[in-house]
Amino acid sequence: MESSEIEKQIQELDDWTKTNIDSRELKRALGVKLALQGWAYRAIAKGLNVSSSFISKWRKRFKEAGIAGLRLSYKGAKSYLTEKQRQEVINWLRAQEYWDLSELESYLIKQYDVVFKSPKSYYELLKEARKTWQKAQKKHPSKDPELVKKKLKS
Repeated sequence: MESSEIEKQIQELDDWTKTNIDSRELKRALGVKLALQGWAYRAIAKGLNVSSSFISKWRKRFKEAGIAGLRLSYKGAKSYLTEKQRQEVINWLRAQEYWDLSELESYLIKQYDVVFKSPKSYYELLKEARKTWQKAQKKHPSKDPELVKKKLKS
């Protein structure tokens, strides 16, 4: 490879690293840059705390695809609810005077055919709607003497 081509690639890596904040991508770019500058793989590996095969892999990907080859390909899991649906659920929760967690679960199944794997997802919706995840009471128990007696007995 020509010296001017290598310098161009190094400049491209430098420009990209100035705007990139992901440490994994930066480590890849730095490994490739140092390899292009002629550093020994062993020295790069030691300095970046990676393996020599890590450098080889990302240098090959950079050669094949450029900067795009160094980017993270994992984009996270697809959300169960779209942003619009999520806002509709939050609005529904805010409109409820009395509810419990099972009502929220039923609503999501009926309206959106969504069942979350973890209760944490339901709690996050409740928190965003400014509702507690604990079962709501229609009326404060201290305002109902019979209910107070019943609670004290149990």
